[in-house]
Amino acid sequence: MAFPDYDAALHRALEICGVQADYWDIFGKQRRATHQTKAAILSALGIDCSNQESLERSIDCQILDIVGRVLPPCSVIGQSGHIDVHIPADHRCAVLRLRIDWEDGRVSNTQVALQSLKVTGETEVQSRRFVRFSVPVSTFCGGEWHLGYHRVSAAFCDELYSMWLIATPERAWLPPALEHGARSAGLGVQLYGIRSPRNWGCGDFTDLRGVASWAAALRASFIALNPLHAIHNRSPYNTSPYLPFSLLYRNFIYLDVERLPEFQQCPWAVRQLGSEAVQQELAELRASDFVPYERVAALKLRFLRRIFVHGKRTGAIDMPALRAWIEREGEGLQRFATYCALDEYIHRRHPEAWIYPDWPKQYQDPNSPAVAEFRKRHARNIEFFCYLQWRIDQQAAQAQVEVRQTGVPIGLYHDLPLATDRYGCELWGHGEFYVNGCRVGSPPDDFSPTGQDWGFPPPDRQQHCASGYRHYVDTIRAAVRHGGALRIDHVMRLFRLYWIPDGVDASCGAYVGDNWEDLIRILALESVRNEFLVVGEDLGTVEPWVREALARFRILSYRLLYFERGDWGRFNRPDEYPRQALVSTTTHDLATIAGFWAGADIEARKSAGVLDEQGYQSSIKARDDDKRKLLEALRAAHVLPEGDHWHWSSELRDACIAYLAQSPAMLLAINHEDLTGKPYQQNLPGTTAQYPNWGRKMHATPEDMASSEATKTVRTLLERFGRA
Repeated sequence: MAFPDYDAALHRALEICGVQADYWDIFGKQRRATHQTKAAILSALGIDCSNQESLERSIDCQILDIVGRVLPPCSVIGQSGHIDVHIPADHRCAVLRLRIDWEDGRVSNTQVALQSLKVTGETEVQSRRFVRFSVPVSTFCGGEWHLGYHRVSAAFCDELYSMWLIATPERAWLPPALEHGARSAGLGVQLYGIRSPRNWGCGDFTDLRGVASWAAALRASFIALNPLHAIHNRSPYNTSPYLPFSLLYRNFIYLDVERLPEFQQCPWAVRQLGSEAVQQELAELRASDFVPYERVAALKLRFLRRIFVHGKRTGAIDMPALRAWIEREGEGLQRFATYCALDEYIHRRHPEAWIYPDWPKQYQDPNSPAVAEFRKRHARNIEFFCYLQWRIDQQAAQAQVEVRQTGVPIGLYHDLPLATDRYGCELWGHGEFYVNGCRVGSPPDDFSPTGQDWGFPPPDRQQHCASGYRHYVDTIRAAVRHGGALRIDHVMRLFRLYWIPDGVDASCGAYVGDNWEDLIRILALESVRNEFLVVGEDLGTVEPWVREALARFRILSYRLLYFERGDWGRFNRPDEYPRQALVSTTTHDLATIAGFWAGADIEARKSAGVLDEQGYQSSIKARDDDKRKLLEALRAAHVLPEGDHWHWSSELRDACIAYLAQSPAMLLAINHEDLTGKPYQQNLPGTTAQYPNWGRKMHATPEDMASSEATKTVRTLLERFGRA
């Protein structure tokens, strides 16, 4: 394909690869990516930008990948859609013969006469011309239609082709009550921070019984949790639930060790638990104001290893059931458990090796002969890490059952993080689904004037599509397993991400688009099949068409009191919130209501060095203005009487909750820090050791909070506004 000049070829390459070189920032200023940024991102995507000839050659290869195979590698489609097929213009065949292997084992055969199809385009590449035909789904599938993941084989002119056919619904699932006009509320907690007299210094699955009683006392319909994914449990860099090392498996720190059937049958475990030394350690862990991750993890692992060995030897563990579960989980679990065993094995011998790029070279590839040999030699330890996930899965399942039985109908509301530890199992075991040479972040805004670098690689949309989006599907299923709702952290990821080339800072990036409709349709399919509602965290600069697309597929918007503003910073009235949304005052990254009023978040940012003196003074001034506007909004909504309310009080908290409770939004999430009146947020973005992120415990037990005056007052408010 010939272009008049290099710039024209570069522009075409950017268009094919979905690179949006120009964008409007939060300040309303148009930003243009530099040539270096464009070339670096294209290079990461396999485009050779060395000169015009190499660019044109790369473009031809990209186009041939699309038009040269008759069928696309994957088609994600609804029943009323169509599928594009590309046929060489010089073909001598009149019929496309199709075989569909449906997911449930059924097979159907059909054939499509090309002359009956509509021509929707032509492409010429490398002196060959290809014609694009549009095939209605009803024709393509021979009148059959089954939701799910299917395989299609096509025969055309003695050549065979194949593709994934993912048949999806047009909308995500909603509980019938919400679908028919009901509104409800839920309680948001950080599972790790639950305080109890029986856990081992960190909240666990059994603690959810107490949270369920608290939620039931509020007449809540769900319990929103932090992501439960596996992390390394090392402070301060490996405790963020939003930076897991695996998106497929969970953190063993949430296991209730004493509740395991094999625990009571292990004399050593019972004896050790009753010892003075262990009881003293447990007392210290429980009394800590912050979760002591390393100590809790080490103690639990010590017990878990012993009861696993004893249970396996004595039959206290049903090994056939465990091995059947391992078999069903497949290669994903094997890679996860192998990574855990390798990480432990190598770090024990090389204490300075904290990340897998520091491992001996032969272990850095999960498919290497050395890793295969390691699996054989360390099969028992790998089986142990599989056992942990088996027991986690069982306790999580039981927790969902118990929460619903307590009277919380939706149950657990899980969270799928955007990020992953770039040096963890996700990249070690599934690196083919990520692009090397770039990191994900966000462009400059008023919160981060130089932008944010989140430090992990972006997804490879071509690889995901070619695989039938299997890894994406697996991450959704893993995140929401044993739950009734799923929050998609930074739902804009489904549409585009801000890519930062290696070697430059976050101000030098550009947006790259993804196959958004494929990703949303698959999310809707999983939602319908597994009956969970979906909330998309659509904060920040979101183009109107994006929210329209989310609404079309019935994915709830995520609206925060602090951010919902009109002209001149006016807080939106309750009736201005959308129906199809979850509303809340805040998130883990923002101030609690008490913290907002006291400026605790501003003080924390100053103490951590995130704000200089000028920024600090500016933030204080802006906060005073925001507080005045919030008071005006609360009084106008008749949830706060006239008077001087510049000081924090429970009355002000109740007014904020009442303000959102009267909105038409389907769901209202109430954060536990607001109910307990605490000013400190869980995470201070842009910090690690400068702030105690992801570790702060509740000051009271859930059981105590269930009978508290705050809970009684808020329940009355929810009843008043029809949410209880």
